Amino acid sequence: MKILATLAISAGLLFGAVDINNATKDQWMSIKGIGDAKADAILTYRKDHCFKNIQELTAVKGLGDKFVEQNKKDLTVGKCKTK
Repeated sequence: MKILATLAISAGLLFGAVDINNATKDQWMSIKGIGDAKADAILTYRKDHCFKNIQELTAVKGLGDKFVEQNKKDLTVGKCKTK
């Protein structure tokens, strides 16, 4: 079952970008450079802050300009549903 979920997430990346305001932990972990701890840090930050643009990801500890530049084609900013 876990393999199926991973395949589904990976397939989603081929056809669409990850919405940084609404992505699940598994979706975050499908992005190169994001593991368990960074996905948790993003989700924790997002509880109190909606992202207005992709560059704001640099406010999350462990994510910098290099990460944003390398992954911006795989990321999008959707409507914030957390607030």
